[in-house]
Amino acid sequence: MFVKYFALFFFFVAVLTAPIFAQNDMGVAITRDLVKPPSLKKGDTIMILSPAGRIKDKTSVDPGIELANHWGLVVFFGNHLLSESGTFAGTDAERTEDLQKALDDPSIKAIWASRGGYGAVRIIDKLDFNKFMDNPKWIIGYSDITVLHNKVHELGYETIHGQMPLTIDLKDAVQKESLVTLHSALFGKPLQYKFDSSKFNRTGSTTGQIVGGNLSIVYSMLQSDTSLQMDNKILFIEDVGEALYHIDRMMISLKRAGYFKNCSGLIVGDFRLKKDEGTGFGKTLEDIILEAVEGTDFPVVFGFPAGHIDDNRALILGDFIDLKVTNKKTKISFH
Repeated sequence: MFVKYFALFFFFVAVLTAPIFAQNDMGVAITRDLVKPPSLKKGDTIMILSPAGRIKDKTSVDPGIELANHWGLVVFFGNHLLSESGTFAGTDAERTEDLQKALDDPSIKAIWASRGGYGAVRIIDKLDFNKFMDNPKWIIGYSDITVLHNKVHELGYETIHGQMPLTIDLKDAVQKESLVTLHSALFGKPLQYKFDSSKFNRTGSTTGQIVGGNLSIVYSMLQSDTSLQMDNKILFIEDVGEALYHIDRMMISLKRAGYFKNCSGLIVGDFRLKKDEGTGFGKTLEDIILEAVEGTDFPVVFGFPAGHIDDNRALILGDFIDLKVTNKKTKISFH
């Protein structure tokens, strides 16, 4: 009898501690190892705060507030949402205080960064995520918020790369679809993209967790505890205001750091080059990226509508996606 119960005990331990396996529509076994925070529902409370750059006044984020209210959400604000300290939205201590409060409060179901800019890296090591892990919630933003995405992925949780209040224009027809995708990501609706393929794409099919964000931030995280682990991952990158030589430097650095060695795919979002950037470097953006991944055979997608643009489609970073790239169409399906 003892042997019987002993065996049953270890059977249940094995079941409870085993990874959760799934199978995509290509028959490939995958391991889902990041936690998806609970989907939002009407009546949920979210917090808008400024973990990086300052905003001039509350009217800057009014469209985001109006949108959230339209979705049935209750909006709270960080105490230092409008604070200023040089280019930052308050001192490091003030921005840390707001973000820590939002991470700790179980009644807050999502944290929405008002804008990017610069500053999240200055406070990331001051934050305690223990209560967040007890009650995970969505963290939403892009650009400098890539720092938070990387940190939360390291802890084992998904986040959302998407529009922020400062950049929302509810009258802009181009933004309409991107805001629909943000709603889908937050409220647990299926997320899938299908668009025309670029002539620069590398075709193929793959499955993996999508991670990444702003290229400059991903690059700046190298050799830190928020550096991405890229084995069997699909990397998404975007950037704004960079010179071609700097993009080349960053891509070569990622290559030297082994980012592409066991990578499963690369999705290139919008890249708005430095103003008046000409052809003096001698290579195009596509040349730079394709050279950096030479010697690999994973699919590469150019022109995905995400980044510092009005049509900034939402991405659930840390989630598994199926990526299918043909000469005519590219399809991205979130699990």
